[in-house]
Amino acid sequence: MKKTLSTIGTVLLFCFILFLFLFGDRLVDVGSTEGIGQSYLNVNTIFVGIVLEALPFILIGVFASSLIQVFVKEEWLVRVIPKKPILSIIPAIIVGALLPICECAIVPVVRRLLSKGMPVYVAMVLFVSAPVLNPIVFASTFYSFQGVPEVYWGRMILAAIVALVIGYYFVMKNFTSVLKTDAVLVSHNHQAKGFKNKTNEILQHMSDEFFDVGKFLLLGAFIAASFQAFFPRDLLESVGQSTIASPIVMMILAYILSLCSEADAFVAASFANSFSIPAILAFLVYGPMIDLKNTLLMLAYFKKGFVLRFISVVTVSVFVIIMLFTIWLGVTS
Repeated sequence: MKKTLSTIGTVLLFCFILFLFLFGDRLVDVGSTEGIGQSYLNVNTIFVGIVLEALPFILIGVFASSLIQVFVKEEWLVRVIPKKPILSIIPAIIVGALLPICECAIVPVVRRLLSKGMPVYVAMVLFVSAPVLNPIVFASTFYSFQGVPEVYWGRMILAAIVALVIGYYFVMKNFTSVLKTDAVLVSHNHQAKGFKNKTNEILQHMSDEFFDVGKFLLLGAFIAASFQAFFPRDLLESVGQSTIASPIVMMILAYILSLCSEADAFVAASFANSFSIPAILAFLVYGPMIDLKNTLLMLAYFKKGFVLRFISVVTVSVFVIIMLFTIWLGVTS
């Protein structure tokens, strides 16, 4: 019932935004409210640009993620990664980079891996690396920031460093029991047990994931476009060029928007004229690792104390590494 209502809500949201795009100019009297009319047209332009550019990468990512969910078994992942803690982190990052699993899917996948005996430190590396360190995300970032290698290479390198830091942090802490004993699946089922035909499973997963990802893309694109169209430009530029404030603002925005990593680069690119490269990277690295949607899913499966610790470690790690990167670039406020 909840899933049906969610799907209906997504469709209605899409129809509403489509209506505004097609007929909104008739609702605005540009002659009498020139400023509002121009701002509205700017929202339309930015929003449609973000969505149209992101859709192909969303579809590719959904298809690849569906194949992974249906054909790649958790037992294989448990076997392929070395057992020794020190030697397991880098292979875990590499495996994560080869698995383009969406943010909504990674939480139940990691939960199943932990229940099958995978160490916590390896599972957490997969958690933060799989949604961001993969060819599809790199391609979408490259397309969004052509000619700016500091962004598309920086995203991959900084995300790998953050994953490395998080992995060795959990090696040192040596957590053993982090799952709720009564945890049940509350998200859409990425591996439906009732399907005998693998093709049907893939199509079902693609449908579920596309609607889940699509609603966040539409909301994120609309909020980003509205933010840039109506927020005072001088204040936006002032915050955007602040060495400390701009990464914090972009990390908060990434957490709230809960965008799919295949599409977040297009939203980030819309801020490129107002925010510094480190702030853009803070958005691109932090969002796929932890956001509001993931937090709610984690609280359903993991113990509350562990979730709070995980969020804190990811937040501090990303911020510190972004600050070091800022110093390396020589960027000052």
